[in-house]
Amino acid sequence: MCGIWFSFGFPWDAKFMDLVSHRGPDGRGWKVFETIQGPLALGHRRLSVIDLSDAAAQPMSYADDRYWITYNGEIYNYIDLREELAAAGFRFRTRSDTEVLLAAYAHWGEAALDRLVGMFAFVLWDGVAETVFAARDRFAIKPLYFYVNPRGVAFASEIKQLAALPEFAARLNLARAYDFLSAGIMDHTTETMFDGVRQLQGGESVRLDLRGWRPTETLPVRRWYGIIEPGTLELCERSSARRFTELLSQSVRMHLRSDVPVGSCLSGGLDSSSIVCLMARELDALGDGARVHSVSACYDVKAVDERYYMEMVVDRASTTPHWCYPKVEDAYALAERITWHQDEPYGSTSIFAQWCVFEEARRAGLKVMLDGQGADEQLAGYHGCFPYYFANLVRQRRFATLLRAMAERNAWHGVSFWEQVQEYLMPLAPPWLARWLRRQRQALARHNWLNSEALHPHLIRSAFETARERIERPPIETLGDLCVVLTQSSNLAMLLHWEDRNSMAHSIEARVPFLDHRLVEFTLALGDQHKIVGGDTKRVLRRAMSGILPPRVRKRRDKLGFATPEEVWFRGQLREAVLGGVEDTLARYPRLLNEHGVRANVVEMLDGRRPVDFSIWRIVNLGIWGRQFAVSA
Repeated sequence: MCGIWFSFGFPWDAKFMDLVSHRGPDGRGWKVFETIQGPLALGHRRLSVIDLSDAAAQPMSYADDRYWITYNGEIYNYIDLREELAAAGFRFRTRSDTEVLLAAYAHWGEAALDRLVGMFAFVLWDGVAETVFAARDRFAIKPLYFYVNPRGVAFASEIKQLAALPEFAARLNLARAYDFLSAGIMDHTTETMFDGVRQLQGGESVRLDLRGWRPTETLPVRRWYGIIEPGTLELCERSSARRFTELLSQSVRMHLRSDVPVGSCLSGGLDSSSIVCLMARELDALGDGARVHSVSACYDVKAVDERYYMEMVVDRASTTPHWCYPKVEDAYALAERITWHQDEPYGSTSIFAQWCVFEEARRAGLKVMLDGQGADEQLAGYHGCFPYYFANLVRQRRFATLLRAMAERNAWHGVSFWEQVQEYLMPLAPPWLARWLRRQRQALARHNWLNSEALHPHLIRSAFETARERIERPPIETLGDLCVVLTQSSNLAMLLHWEDRNSMAHSIEARVPFLDHRLVEFTLALGDQHKIVGGDTKRVLRRAMSGILPPRVRKRRDKLGFATPEEVWFRGQLREAVLGGVEDTLARYPRLLNEHGVRANVVEMLDGRRPVDFSIWRIVNLGIWGRQFAVSA
């Protein structure tokens, strides 16, 4: 995993790469060309994972220096591609996937993207054709931001690199700030919280011909990877589970390819536990005695501590376990440092917990970590998916099935029948009524804290609907529709953003086997009956892991993820720090929020008159971010 830079029209400065030295502590390089539009620079910070030799350093050239690339990611099928390209007459001087990527582009052009299995963000310069080609992987696993002004264009792995340009002024993007504060969603559009900084999204690319295109024109972004159509594959439960096991096992096997030590995050939940157990099975098949190194976070608050399940997985997979214990005082003390690495505000202290896991992984000498990210989105694993499932049962008049499902959810998850009825009314409402209800809820609930003059124009919008409309999907009626939006537009890119920054802050490469595109395409094509059945989520995964996971882990239905005892922390040891953080945000952005409403809302939660929700941390962290990057409103 690495940090990259590309620009033309701007003077080159090594600080653009040194700002992300954490992404690549093993190497540093750049190449500057003179072009018809001024200096063109490629920069690279290297984290050596495949082919550790200096021959694999970047920027790398190919075809007698015609092609130059700066690239961040892993092409997991690079061995297969190299064999195919070698048969076509291509020769290689390294064992790196970077050189394979260059040769693939030289052979197939932009169509090479369709052949790649992996995660990537790269910019490639063709000195003969005088063209620039930049691309991002299918599901936005690796970041690629850009900034354009009349002088030139720059691409980078992190926003802080672009913010170092002398022309750059950090200003708050109000629309994206509203989405973050109201719904906790970001990375669901091309825009960022920094006004003027944009990103290629998952499955997008751009080609620039320097002989014709000028920075005063719109960047010609295109989608190279299409939006997946849901629910077209008819398979029985047994066949779908068998195929799911095959695809996930194949993905884990490819994600283990590395020339450095590999471990895994283990939360004790279904997703990460599946990855750990499959890793152990793959390593056993090799017969060299290697064991999985698992890294987990534990707490002394029983409601969020999952060590009971983690130890079951550790025992089943015979892992070498590593444990960390996130401290309440560090959740706030490290917030500025984490925010700097994240580039944008983050939604809860669960990001701090993930930070601690990667910190422990680095102490353990691990350089690559596999994780379970991506399963919930394609498999409807969130509790917020139930309303869509219930609404569809109502449309189908399957009332007996609906009642059984509601009873199971009540028994297994403690959600009352009345709460469930209220939940599925919103998906059933016509769009105009849903918008009206949403506006009323935002305007009236929680002391009106978002209803300010600055944000009032945005109150009618839904961040989730913005994400759906961006990929031109119709209103959601089925779980399949919902999973497509979650996977290709709304939640997933944000979670991958947080994981990329937390892992890279510790110079660790994070890999996500659930996001092999062949597995995702298969899962999204499965009908809704393979996702939620009754009160059970992720049905096909549970069936696929039969005999692989410990039964109690496979059948557990409580969902925590990287949860922290946030409510206990905020009402206890962090109360004064949180209140001070809220006041700092209000002082930095005095007209952004309804100040009276914010204070009343926060105090009500901290005093125990209603549950603590993530809005407290969003408000606090917005101010920390604004201070770190000197962002004006």
